[in-house]
Parts: sequence; C-alpha cells; structure tokens
Amino acid sequence: MQQWADVRRRVLQEGVSKRQILRETGMHWKTLRKILSHSQPPGYQRQQTPQRPKLGPYVDRIREIIEQDKQIPKKQRHTAKRIFERLRDEEGYTGGYTVVKEVINEITRTSGEVFMPLIHRPGDAQVDYFFALAKLGGTLQKVAIFLMALPYSDAFFMMCVPRECTESFWEGHVQAFAFFGGVPIRISYDNSKIAALKIMGAHLRKLTPGFLQLASHYLFDYHFCTVRRPNEKGLVEGTGGYARRNFLVPVPEMADYDALNAHLLDCCRNDLGRQLRGQTGRKADLLKEDQAAFIALPAAPLDACRKQAGRSNTLSLVRFDDNDYSVPVCWAHHEITVKGYWDRVEICRGADPVASHPRNWGKGQVVYEPRHYLPLLDRKPGALDHGRPLQGLLLPDCFALLRRRLEGDNGHKGTKDYITVLRLIEKHSIGRVAAAIDRALVTGAPSPDVVAMYLYPDLRTELGTFVLDGRPHLRAVVIAPPRTDIYRDLLEVAS
Repeated sequence: MQQWADVRRRVLQEGVSKRQILRETGMHWKTLRKILSHSQPPGYQRQQTPQRPKLGPYVDRIREIIEQDKQIPKKQRHTAKRIFERLRDEEGYTGGYTVVKEVINEITRTSGEVFMPLIHRPGDAQVDYFFALAKLGGTLQKVAIFLMALPYSDAFFMMCVPRECTESFWEGHVQAFAFFGGVPIRISYDNSKIAALKIMGAHLRKLTPGFLQLASHYLFDYHFCTVRRPNEKGLVEGTGGYARRNFLVPVPEMADYDALNAHLLDCCRNDLGRQLRGQTGRKADLLKEDQAAFIALPAAPLDACRKQAGRSNTLSLVRFDDNDYSVPVCWAHHEITVKGYWDRVEICRGADPVASHPRNWGKGQVVYEPRHYLPLLDRKPGALDHGRPLQGLLLPDCFALLRRRLEGDNGHKGTKDYITVLRLIEKHSIGRVAAAIDRALVTGAPSPDVVAMYLYPDLRTELGTFVLDGRPHLRAVVIAPPRTDIYRDLLEVAS
C-alpha cells in the first residue's frame, strides 16, 4: 500500500512520467494503469461468470431439489453430497462433487430467508426447554432445563428438572414468576404437547387442561409460534445456547438437583448485572420496567402437582405414574389422593399428608419407606428377617448387637423386645436411638425400658407458681397441713 500511494503521488502530483516509474519499479504497464485508476488496490475482480459446461444443464434441477426441501424437516433434507449422488445416478451427471457444492452454496446464500427486526415491549416473555449433561450424585445423565426469558430486559430464569412434563412445566412457571416478582402479560411458546393438544391454524391451538389451569391461575395471555419457526421466540432459543456454553461447561458435578438448581439460580442473579450492546442500562435496571408492566402474583402460587385418586392395596402400596409407593400400614385398603410433584410424591388421606417419597422417574419400580411397615412386626415378627421393605433399612451395628443380646437371654420374647426398640425409629432419628442403645448395652442388662430411659434423659418438670388472680372461687379453699402421725398408726397396724 505504501508503494501504491508513492506511485500515485509522484505521477499525479509531482508529474513524474509513467515511463520513468516503469523503469524504476519494473512493474507491468497494466499494473501502473490500475494504480493510477484506483486510490487503493481493488482486489481480484472476475471479468465474466465462470463457465460450468458439465453442471450447467443440471443447475435448475438443483434449485428444484432445494426448493422442495423447504417443506421437509431440517434433519431430513438433502445434503450437498446427496444431491451430487442423485445427479450422478438419476440424471447422468459426469462432473465432480466440488463444483456441485459450490453451486449449492451460491443458491442457498442468495435464497436465504430474510427476517424483520422486531421491537419487544416490557412485560413479554418466552418459554422453552433445552437439554444438557450433568453429573448428579456421581452419575452422568441428560437433564431438561426449563427456561423463561424476558425479551425487553434480557433477564432469564432457568431450572433443571429430570424430565419435560406437566409437573416440571408448572413448577418452572411458579419459580420463574417468583424470581421475576410478577407474571408476564404475554408468554410465547412452541408447540409442545404439554401445552397444545392439536394445531388448528397458524397460531390457533387446542390446549391441554394442564396448560389452561396454569393460564387461569396466573391470568397471562399466551402465543404459540408457527410450526417450524423457532425464530418467533428467538431470544429464548439464543439464551439457551448462551446458558449451556457459559454455565454448564465444563459439565457440572453436583450432589443432586437441588444443588444444581441453586447453582443455576446464582447464575441467573449474577447475569442481571450485565449490560448488553445497544442497551441503555444493566439487565437489572431494565427488569424494573418489565416488572412495572407485569400482572401481580396471585395470593397463593399454583400447587404444581398432578393429582390422582386411588386406593392402597394389601401390600400398603399405591400406584402413581407406573410406580408403586408405600404408605403406613394403618392406611392400607383406604381411599387416598396422590400428589405428584416434579421432585417428590405426596400421599394424602383427605387434606392430611400420610407419606412422602422422592419422585421415581423409572417404570415399574417400587419405593418403600421401611418405617411404614414396622407396626406390622408386632403381629408378624417372622417378617423381621424376610420383609422386603426392611432390606433397605440401614442400621448401625449396635442394633444387631442388641438383638443378639436380647434373643440370647430371652429367645422369642427377646425378638419382640428388639422389635419394640426398633419401632422407636418411627418417632426418633436412627442416630438418637443408636446412641440410647449404646448406653443401654454398657449397663450389661439392655431392655426396651432401659433404651427408652436413655432416649429421654433430659425430661424435667419445671416448677411454677400457681396464681390466684382472677380465680376468686379458689381463695376460699383451705388445704389442711399434712399429718405425719398417720404413718405411725399404719406402722402399728402392720406390726
């Protein structure tokens, strides 16, 4: 570029002859003419369209295939290699693959869709799920992440769940509304079967009862994107990619879902401090304008669970979502209600909860709580060693030692005494009962009463003063002083 500028200045400004410049530099006269015609190097300029004698007759066919592909899902469209193979096998094309690929790139570049930049008003939101890998409890697994983003402020909320389902969909909304401090006036969705039963038009949907229940509780308006047009909710699509790259790389290693969700929540809060290009303030500042347009939160959040009525069977089990969950044996053969949340299953008798289990997302599994079956041992002590629910009861070694001591001294009665001690874990933690057993074993004569005595070592009755104020009827009561001579009379009678 320095030589270019020097040559132009010497010839056009100082009057040096072109012949002199050619002698000094040795450049071609065409190069000199180009320098004098352009203030900077113009770059390579093709003089005519390249000729493709072998491919030319097939260009229209390539355009036809590409146009037909627009009606086909992306994952099933033609690749350049597949178009080349069809031209070779079906049309008789004898040229190479590279030139076919170049023509395809030219066609797709010039025929790509053009989008209108949109304005986003405060109070709107977009919802989607994206998927990622996480190591939870030492196990690498694929998890679903609920994501709600606000296009105006670019604030977002995300929550990790085991599966994309109605319960996690509800819980994601409940937690997102609490995080944002209000309910967006309009939310855009894709066409997930969680929300839409049937597509009846460009934006008209037959909605699921679960989605209608959510919208009725929070009173927001909703919008469903055109089929295969994710650009209509492009912010949440892009935010999902940003979150995966920045918050989930490297693959997070957490104890459980609660720990991972705490991490994601911190990420959402910290991200509010960012200021994006073209914005007038930080996300936290713009979020206040979103909040001013929000619908107020209802008095109580939606109970984000799927309810199912049922009856517990002879094994004191109730079925929910193809899995069986135990209830206390006193509730066997009773009508109950199962409430399935994304993370747990609660079992109720009327309005009163009787059991709670972590949600099992497998199929055909049985989830036992050993404590539910302990009362049954009073009538069926033989089930102590063979009861399936009790196999999952992990007890300290002192329990086995206590059992050997009791059964060695009293045989069958010792087994019943051990069951009496074992049932103490229905009301007390295993650790507290184990500590009481350790102290009872030291005495050399352990028994249920001794264990119970050490289980309640600190119970004391506090003495108080009985006040007669406000009780005039008691002031007339006279309590005679105690007579100790009556004990002398009793001794005389006994002798």
